[in-house]
Amino acid sequence: NTSGSMCFASKGMPTKIDYARRIAATLGYLAAQQGDAVGLTTVAQKIIQNIPAKRSAAHLKLILDTLEKTKPQGETLLQTILDELAETLRQRALIVIVSDFFVATEELKRCFEHLRFRKHDVAAFHLLDPQEIEFAFGRPVRFVDMEGNTTVFVEPTEIADRYQKALNNYLAAMQKIVLETGLDYHRVQTSESYEHPLMRFLVGRTRARGVR
Repeated sequence: NTSGSMCFASKGMPTKIDYARRIAATLGYLAAQQGDAVGLTTVAQKIIQNIPAKRSAAHLKLILDTLEKTKPQGETLLQTILDELAETLRQRALIVIVSDFFVATEELKRCFEHLRFRKHDVAAFHLLDPQEIEFAFGRPVRFVDMEGNTTVFVEPTEIADRYQKALNNYLAAMQKIVLETGLDYHRVQTSESYEHPLMRFLVGRTRARGVR
């Protein structure tokens, strides 16, 4: 996901797009090393880049170069693009989605179900900045919609309780989706080293293969 919200970073933290680049690049490299075909799709209001899966060193370099140049822009239509991918990917694939998932949860569930119906293996890295979790603002703040460019000036103490309730409801809804769709889901705070969620992902998949 390369929508505008992926630009966000609290002080001292990497932006979500930088974090996403590292995860995607590492997974692409590891997959190529074991001989798998690797592709890349970046999305915001539309598909920004779509590189079909192939096997070659030159193809991997193209993907890594594209990731490096990718810039967040505009609103997100992630759900529309996921539906499109479900319909156009003809071979079964492991689809890894790296996003902050600022999309209505009922739409996300439908998209994940669509991908699973098409027999794809779906994994998600859900990126959240620590400030989005803690909402630790001590004085009035002007918030800017990084996708729509609207602004609102608020007193944080007046909305903190409502924010935390909305956040908890959202995260609970995401967890419910995971249970109902079989999504390989990893919630990640960008304050942790990107190697940690990658290791959880790789270890979890190794264990899952061992059970089969």
